[in-house]
Amino acid sequence: MSLTIYDSATRTQREFVPLTPGKVGVYLCGATVQGAPHIGHIRSAVAFDVLVRWLRRSGYEVTMVRNVTDIDDKILAKSAEAGQPWWAWAYRFEQEFAKAYRTLGLIPPTYEPRATGHIPQMISLIQEIIAAGHAYVGDPGNVYFDVASLKDYGSLTHQLVANMVVDETDMESDKRSPHDFALWKAPKLGEPETAAWDSPWGKGRPGWHIECSAMSGRYLGETFDIHGGGIDLRFPHHENEQAQSHAAGRGFARYWMHNAWVTIEGEKMSKSLGNSLIVENIIKDVPPVILRLALGTVQYRSTVAYSPETLTEAAAVWERLSGFVERAVSAVGEIPEAEIASITAADLPEDFVAAMDDDLNVSAALAVIHETVTAGNNALSARDDLATTTAQREVRAMLDVLGLDPLAEPWRGTAATDKTHDALDALVTNVLEDRAAARASKDWARADALRDSLQAAGIAVEDSAEGANWHVEGR
Repeated sequence: MSLTIYDSATRTQREFVPLTPGKVGVYLCGATVQGAPHIGHIRSAVAFDVLVRWLRRSGYEVTMVRNVTDIDDKILAKSAEAGQPWWAWAYRFEQEFAKAYRTLGLIPPTYEPRATGHIPQMISLIQEIIAAGHAYVGDPGNVYFDVASLKDYGSLTHQLVANMVVDETDMESDKRSPHDFALWKAPKLGEPETAAWDSPWGKGRPGWHIECSAMSGRYLGETFDIHGGGIDLRFPHHENEQAQSHAAGRGFARYWMHNAWVTIEGEKMSKSLGNSLIVENIIKDVPPVILRLALGTVQYRSTVAYSPETLTEAAAVWERLSGFVERAVSAVGEIPEAEIASITAADLPEDFVAAMDDDLNVSAALAVIHETVTAGNNALSARDDLATTTAQREVRAMLDVLGLDPLAEPWRGTAATDKTHDALDALVTNVLEDRAAARASKDWARADALRDSLQAAGIAVEDSAEGANWHVEGR
């Protein structure tokens, strides 16, 4: 079986065949650095980090591009509101994103281009689109894409133009149609002069969509393998990216991958929840490895139901996995990280490979890891050093695909430590306190559901006259 990917454009799961044998080009829509990174941003970054890890483990040479949008309307508005230069505001949050990526153990991209560093490429692409008859000049400084001129507009999201939602805040009078969108924008009254560049159409700045079309072409070529991003970007951003590129005669992305939402208490994550979802604030109380595990072990097209219970389950899973690795190392010694890195997909358990090749089914892959940990624990009990060594090798290599090898950076030193146990204890205690309150109010359904969530995470709860006690099953 070879890798298959659910292609958002065709709405089918397709066998992955790269444009160039043995090589893969991936473009991921990165951050618009208007504010601090939250778990929605990181969920997308982690999902595509796993993709890159699996492609490389499968023997591909991967070029990964993750852009930084450091100029747009929101950055200008928020920096003005804060009384800071727009470029300083953008750089501040670019650095916060970089820190969050490192903290969560993401592999650095091959290239991480900034929009402001690629204005000439954007201008050149706009000129190509105009020359092809798919864009027009409005008032001085404005250039618009002519949606009606492109027959396949709407093909990515399978929409008719007549049914598309129009952004009521983007209704400039010089547009031919409300569906047309900006390729180049004239400065608005009050915007800083530093946020405008010379162009054939007058001073201005790029539209949001043209940035990614230009940067992906610069680093991956006019046609490349995979374009990824959050499902919220499918329309209008990705639809418009594709339209611009097709209008200029470029093939653009051959496969489209979109990760699903993070939900809070069953609802789509909202900015109204404020600072509670910002990565820097979460990891003050939750070890970063547990946050990564919670966000990264749900199949990328499925929603992540984020809650205290989710973190509790992730902490229990981490303690079990890292605890096995720690005990295996104590028994037979540590397998060098270079050896772990050299293990190919063909050398991993068949069921794990099948799961990962099935559109990155990380949930099924994690089940295989648990099975291997069980076998490893049995080998430890039997003092079978050869089987213990084999299990350590396989478990760590599979975990590395998920970015979770306990002995790799930045997780080394977190494996089954007192700090990890303390974090787990705090999370479990919170759930048990909620359960006790539910029982006191005779909300038995809620109390049973909380206990079941702990049991599902491998945590045994024992009630006594003094209260509830807990332990990790199998430890």
